[in-house]
Amino acid sequence: MEIIKEKCRGCTLCAGACPFGAIVMVDGKATVTDACTNCGACESSCHFGAIVVDKAEESARDIKDYHGVWVFAEQRDGNVMSTTFELLGEGRLLADKLGVELCAVLLGYKTEGMASTLGAWGADKVIAVDNELLCNYTTDAYANVITKLVESRMPEIFLIGATTIGRDLAPRLSARLYTGLTADCTKLDIDEETHNLLQTRPAFGGNVMATIVTPNHRPQMATVRPGVMKKAPWNPAKKAVIEYVDIAIAKDDIRTRIVETVRELKQQVNLIEADIIVSGGRGVGSAEGFVLIEKLAEAFGGVVGASRAAVEAGYITADHQVGQTGKTVRPKIYVACGISGAIQHLAGMQNSGCIIAINKDADAPIFKVADYGIVGDLHKVIPILIDEIKMRVK
Repeated sequence: MEIIKEKCRGCTLCAGACPFGAIVMVDGKATVTDACTNCGACESSCHFGAIVVDKAEESARDIKDYHGVWVFAEQRDGNVMSTTFELLGEGRLLADKLGVELCAVLLGYKTEGMASTLGAWGADKVIAVDNELLCNYTTDAYANVITKLVESRMPEIFLIGATTIGRDLAPRLSARLYTGLTADCTKLDIDEETHNLLQTRPAFGGNVMATIVTPNHRPQMATVRPGVMKKAPWNPAKKAVIEYVDIAIAKDDIRTRIVETVRELKQQVNLIEADIIVSGGRGVGSAEGFVLIEKLAEAFGGVVGASRAAVEAGYITADHQVGQTGKTVRPKIYVACGISGAIQHLAGMQNSGCIIAINKDADAPIFKVADYGIVGDLHKVIPILIDEIKMRVK
């Protein structure tokens, strides 16, 4: 990216348009810093033609030269995150449709044990970059290393989990690679004629499902919500080819440093991996009413979930929230108590194995997706259910 000083009027529009804060004013002229990612936002904001972003690399390669499906194998503290296994399951389906290789990309330190498990979850190959500076996630190190890998290996599809790390990493990669990114996907498929990745995600507040394609650029990138995709069956007999790649990483290039990691002492509910979830909605009526939901969850041997309405009403904390703005889950049994069934909530739980709904409104939308429905006051129905469950488990 070049700033032509003779044309710059010092209007500061480019500095305001830069999402990375990479442009500062020096002596009344715009000046680019090392934070620049060549995203091009500043070029379109300049009314005087003073900014030129060189995207020669963008047209230098034909999209037909890109092959393979990649999955970012996210790890924390030496443990591969469960979201990775979900992505490998979905990536396996996409790779088989395209007739290409499924590759997991693993960055970390002392990665041998982690890399060896990825084949059993569906990966044909593992590209591992092992470096002490990659032990903990940092934006600079991970983005720089993966950009170099993608530029040299040219995958046609790259999937990343929509986790805290994934939401930070993916947009930075798409900017560096001059390609599109569809965030928070809930469904993926392949257009068999064009080989384009069909990336489906909720839009307009969850009222419609939009399918997005990236027809002219590669790789096709998408982040996928945790808990949405089904894991591939564990097959310990399947082994992946592990390739260790040495990419130089300079400590001075990493602008952040992890001084200390402080774990939250509060116990967080693990909704994504739960087999049974009992959720309460606005119909529970109060925070005290959630005691009844907790008792039913305990009787089932499950965990407590909640709708957005219940969380916003202060009945329960946000870590229990299921739905478009909460967790996406697919337990074996999902019990919805006092939940009307707004589309935003259904988007987060409609793929559950068995859905049981309890609501006094017989016309509630939740009954349209429920396998079993009970029309009645949850405060009267749940105690009966609890007693019946206790009798049957004796």
